[in-house]
Amino acid sequence: MMASAGKSLRLMVDHWLGPAPGTQVHVTAFRTRRSTVQRYVCVETLKAAGPVAMFFFRHRDGTWCIYPPAGERPMFPMFDWS
Repeated sequence: MMASAGKSLRLMVDHWLGPAPGTQVHVTAFRTRRSTVQRYVCVETLKAAGPVAMFFFRHRDGTWCIYPPAGERPMFPMFDWS
């Protein structure tokens, strides 16, 4: 697991996007689906080179990461091949 995982979303945004003090960060997209436990936000800030956006994903254990949670692997029934 990443060293920065488990921190608040704000700390993750500060770590990865490093906005300058006084620079605004905007949530430009989000998704929350409790039925499938899919949660993410897209945040954007302005850097000298232009706007920068990044997605952050909420994992089942409550951590925020820059990569999506691993999908549920399908379970196949056991077959009797005899």
